Amino acid sequence: MIRAVIYDMDGLLLDSEPLWQDAEIRVFGSVGISLTREQCMEFMGVPVGEVVARRFFEKPWNGRTQEQVKDEIIAAVEALVLERGRPLPGVRESLAYMRRKDLACALASSSAMRLIETVLQKFGLNDSFSVVHSAEQEEHGKPHPAVFLTTARKLGIDARECLVLEDSVNGVIAGKAAGMQVIAIPDAHHRNDPRFAIADLRLRSLEELGDEVLERFGCQGMS
Repeated sequence: MIRAVIYDMDGLLLDSEPLWQDAEIRVFGSVGISLTREQCMEFMGVPVGEVVARRFFEKPWNGRTQEQVKDEIIAAVEALVLERGRPLPGVRESLAYMRRKDLACALASSSAMRLIETVLQKFGLNDSFSVVHSAEQEEHGKPHPAVFLTTARKLGIDARECLVLEDSVNGVIAGKAAGMQVIAIPDAHHRNDPRFAIADLRLRSLEELGDEVLERFGCQGMS
């Protein structure tokens, strides 16, 4: 029986991948690393601190610390969220639906907490999640399951009673590794990625969530 639904943020609540790409291309370019959008997508779903560490390992730079570069990327994404961020179809409707079903809702994201707070404030979703947790507070980010396991503990709900909504392969792997059931909702560009086969179900958008879907996971909820 599902008692809680754990939402990812980037790519699920908003189409943030283009924003991350814009920020990474600009900031990494300023330290001598030229990236394409395709190269940025290599680390989709990976915490930005790990992305910076991997880029530095591949091509070390001088003049700024990894922490400074990470902070610059986050600040650039924050500015872009405030300028261009829009909730994806079905976000508000799905959260209202989960409330009607008496299901706890949580947010577990690879993004920094300051960016999570910016998105929630921008979209007016501050009261929509009973738990909000960032992988920056964990030793390991996705695809490690730590962010989901900690979120379940904060909810006070067994991991086996949690349903994860994820758009990235790394997120799906993390959810499954946590012992949770996972619905993958990838964007159109990644929808046919065979790696999503490990998800329990694949949907096109949050708009497809409803009674028929939840009943597949043994969740009747409240009327």
